[in-house]
Amino acid sequence: MSKVGLFYGSTTGNTKNVAEMVRNELGADNVDLHDVAGAGPADVGGYGILILGVSTWGLGDLQDDWEAFASSLKSLDGRKVALFGLGDQQAYPDTFVNAMGTLYEKATEAGADVVGAWPTDGYDFGDSTAVVNYEFVGLALDEDRQPDMTAGRVKAWVNQLKVELGLQTETEMSDETLQPPMGGRI
Repeated sequence: MSKVGLFYGSTTGNTKNVAEMVRNELGADNVDLHDVAGAGPADVGGYGILILGVSTWGLGDLQDDWEAFASSLKSLDGRKVALFGLGDQQAYPDTFVNAMGTLYEKATEAGADVVGAWPTDGYDFGDSTAVVNYEFVGLALDEDRQPDMTAGRVKAWVNQLKVELGLQTETEMSDETLQPPMGGRI
């Protein structure tokens, strides 16, 4: 497996915690973790696979550190990019994980092949720019309303990524590791 560059921005620590969970599920030796607060454009260049983690602030804004770093996503031609986003579906139901939608737009405009779409089942929100073709463009998480679902969702999503990235085949996994935990609506 080639090294994966996992870039995240975290204000409260929640996105950092999820980034570490994703790294651990993929295997710590396979993933370089980068806080975008201290990373630059050169850091992105060395990876064929990128995972980008962002939280949504205010009414759909990127986390502060991502505001400056997002311009580093200029030329991603042919690279695989997976996204995960954190938001609050109850307090901000009409902008839930919109920052992930913003990164999706930047990555696709830069020529990336975005993988890791995630079902919207099990969430209760009004609208999101991170929904394309009735799916989230990446893993959506709500540490405010559904923190008990995070670990299961991360595990299922990473297993899905392993298949989509060709790192593991579906036959090498059990059916239960490929099924996203949905949970009930809140």
